[in-house]
Amino acid sequence: MSWLIDPFADFAFMQRALLGCLAISLGATPVGVFLMLRRMSLTGDAMAHAILPGAAVGYLVAGLNLGAMTIGGVVAGLAVALLTGAVARVTALREDASLAAFYLISLALGVLLVSLKGSNVDLMHVLFGTVLALNDAALILLCAITTVTLATLALIFRPLVMECADPRFLASVSRWSGPVHFIFLALVVLNLVAGFQALGTLMAVGIMILPAATARFWANSISGMLVVAALSASIASVIGLLMSYHAGLPSGPAIILSAGCLYLLSLGFGPVGSLYTRAFPRPHLDA
Repeated sequence: MSWLIDPFADFAFMQRALLGCLAISLGATPVGVFLMLRRMSLTGDAMAHAILPGAAVGYLVAGLNLGAMTIGGVVAGLAVALLTGAVARVTALREDASLAAFYLISLALGVLLVSLKGSNVDLMHVLFGTVLALNDAALILLCAITTVTLATLALIFRPLVMECADPRFLASVSRWSGPVHFIFLALVVLNLVAGFQALGTLMAVGIMILPAATARFWANSISGMLVVAALSASIASVIGLLMSYHAGLPSGPAIILSAGCLYLLSLGFGPVGSLYTRAFPRPHLDA
């Protein structure tokens, strides 16, 4: 028990890291579930890299300043999302190809901008985050983004679920289709920026998508998947932080690797559609 409790009881930086990870787990995982249901999981990965140039510009202007990097990341992410949609609408290029192109340009440009002014340490900070160095301002930002995300999802929950099931039907009976899509993309960008502050650009999407994929093997309903995803992300956060503390591993990759292990266990032995249930299906009752 001391191995589990003492790091969080004795050290303030571990308490801050845990609070920040729990905030991200509550806010990012519902967005990840809807990304998965809408078959947009790779879109989340691309958007995670799209915020890098904006964060890099903020870094060039103000150094490792939370506000500047956050504003830059949000602006860059929203710009890439809007440009992707515009290119897909006015040219023959499909949206997935357009997004892939902008994501590759953004990743290369962001790394180049950080390298112009900073050291390799600064580049690693941007790419992999510093969850063990979260301060009060970062925690307030993470909790605020989580609050905004949950409140917004509660307001658009029904049309968002309908769009996952049948977007053409929603477009035919309601004007919510377009606004819901762009509101949802804004939530994706906000939560990627939140994850970026703690886990870095390359790891932020992991805490969003892996718990959502894990939840698919434990629940059939959307509400069930939302709960399981949040619990999975929280458990992975605790395990990853403990691994980082006791074994000296990088905290961000340790958290994402823990989430990956939970996903692999669920893939093999989860009660809904896993490899085990496919290999050994339950016998049906005779009528």
